[in-house]
Amino acid sequence: MTPLLQSPMTPSSAGALDARGLDALKTRAAQDPRAAVREAARQFETMFMQQLLKSMRDSVQSLDGESAMGTNGGMGGLGTEMLDQQYANKLSGLPGGLTDAIQKQLERQMGLMGMSPGPIPQFPSANTRLNGPQAPLQTPAAAAAPVRIPQQGAAGFVQQHTAAAQRAEAATGIPAAFMVAQAAHETGWGRKEIRHADGSTSFNLFGIKAGANWKGPVAEITTTEYVNGQPQKVVAKFRAYGSYEESFADYARLMKNSPRYERVVAEAGSAQGFAQGLQRAGYATDPAYADKLGRVINTTLRLQRSLA
Repeated sequence: MTPLLQSPMTPSSAGALDARGLDALKTRAAQDPRAAVREAARQFETMFMQQLLKSMRDSVQSLDGESAMGTNGGMGGLGTEMLDQQYANKLSGLPGGLTDAIQKQLERQMGLMGMSPGPIPQFPSANTRLNGPQAPLQTPAAAAAPVRIPQQGAAGFVQQHTAAAQRAEAATGIPAAFMVAQAAHETGWGRKEIRHADGSTSFNLFGIKAGANWKGPVAEITTTEYVNGQPQKVVAKFRAYGSYEESFADYARLMKNSPRYERVVAEAGSAQGFAQGLQRAGYATDPAYADKLGRVINTTLRLQRSLA
């Protein structure tokens, strides 16, 4: 794990900050805010434990100036300090300890309390029903089609769409992982794509509707919208594309060119800023959209680390 503050094994002042560690913290916070907060909290506890051990040694000094717990000054003092650092490192980060308390406080201050990662989806077999006996997993036409990567699991979904997301990142500055996560949230990791009447996919990964200015093909489906906080079923037209690549490219144009999403792009440096920015901009009517998307973003980041 990359050190965020000064390494516990560095025999200089425990309160000094490592500039490289701070840079690593900023980078990691943008990619995985909860993991960065956890590591920062653990290292703060390490520093606290080291100072506590030092205070204990100072409090039991003998009359001749030598500590009853170790020798002050010289190489003996250096060895004692390094030993304290090792003890502090071992004692830090234990369940229910100071790290947990610091982490919760930092998360509250940073607005990350709703950003816990969701579970990695375990998709049922082709013969399993999702919502009881009246809701088939997929249409007969889709069941007869060749198995695509999303149907093989969440990790496959991430692998399939990362390249297109990276190209969209180059155009917008929005991290590719955030866009893959939003596509996963909108489509249920590829299991609930918007489809045409014949069962073929529309390749619409982001649930973008076909407004009056849209001149391309459309897919008309029944969807859920929230009106005054209450879910309602409505029939709506959505954009249809020729490929998933086109879907990412159109999403990138929407984010980059629409004044409505200007702040979303500006705040896309963090998962929380991106998710909350989309909700404030009215991307979806679900009042819990930001929290749900935040959990999927962290799941996607966890999957990417496992695939690296």
